[in-house]
This record gives sequence, C-alpha cells and structure tokens, in this order.
Amino acid sequence: MASNMFLMLTIVAMFLPTIAMATDYIVGDDSGWTINFDYQAWAKDKVFQVGDKLVFQYPQGYHNVFKVNGTAFKNCDIPPENEALTSGNDTIVLTTPGRKWYICGVSNHCAAYGQKLTITVQYPYGWAPAPAPSSPTAPTPEPWAPTTPSVPATTTETWAPTPQPWAPAPQPWTPVPSSPSTPAPSTPWPPAPSPYPWT
Repeated sequence: MASNMFLMLTIVAMFLPTIAMATDYIVGDDSGWTINFDYQAWAKDKVFQVGDKLVFQYPQGYHNVFKVNGTAFKNCDIPPENEALTSGNDTIVLTTPGRKWYICGVSNHCAAYGQKLTITVQYPYGWAPAPAPSSPTAPTPEPWAPTTPSVPATTTETWAPTPQPWAPAPQPWTPVPSSPSTPAPSTPWPPAPSPYPWT
C-alpha cells in the first residue's frame, strides 16, 4: 500500500510542473482577434504545448471563431453557424498535439482580411504519452491469423479454423477410367521371353 502511494506521489510530482507551466495566449496580444493582423507572424516565435490555452478576444457580434481543418483554413470555408464560438472571450484548451487551424466566419474576414491562425501544438518537454497497455494474457492476434471464438471454460467443444476461400477443398480420390478406344491389354505385348527355354 505504501509503495502504491509513493508511486502516485511520484507521478503527481512529475506532472505538476507541466500543469503549472501551462500558458494562456491572448491571440494577437493587445490587438486581439481582428482583421488586418498577421497571425502567422504573431505565432511564429511561440511554442504551443498540450495544456496551453488560446484566448480569442474581440467585440462580441463583430467576429467569431471556428476550429477547422487544413483545407477549410486554406480555402476559408466557413462551417455551419452552430459550430462558431461567439462570446468575445473564447478560450480553447490545447488538449492534443499536432496542427490546429482557426478562422473567423464573419463576412469575408478570413479570405479578404486574413483573420485566421494556424499553430502546431507539441507535448511539453520531457513528457510523452504512455504506451497503450498490453495484456500478457490476451495478445492481439496478427491480422492474418484465425482467431479462436470465445468459449466458456467448462465446454468440451473444440475449435477448428474455417477453410480459407483460397484453399482448395479436399477431393475424394477416384481412378481415371481408361479410354474406350484403347482397351488396356490384360498381358503385356509382346510377351516377355520365358526364363525356361523348354516352354
């Protein structure tokens, strides 16, 4: 019990600095989320990490924020209105690593005035996700191997793999009949010489 408590405290101590170091970024700093602002230049020197927050500040009703994919970002494709953030003080927590894209969907603010932001989110330094747990009692089968169906432990049923469609089914052996036009001779012809000269 004491070792489990020690392990838990160690894990908390490792991740506490990461949680405490999370940064809140006001997008555009003092300019906020607006038109005619170079958000790529603003983001260029910043390191965004999992746990950080983006805060989009703007006069409510004049702008909004959509999280989009790379194609929608490039083309300024506006998603459905019900997906927009519209509070004027929208906070987005960066929970996963990778590329993230944000645009304004009001009028032509994205296409004509460049009101869009793309960033790359990283894991905090020295931190990586834990590998997926593996169970030694239940290995993952290879995709090509047949899997055994789940059978209760008390059953006596045995399992045999289903024949694969590429494997030919076994055929019973049948002798091939000889051709009717060439009957098979009952004795070899010409007859073999007899080992006894008197016959």
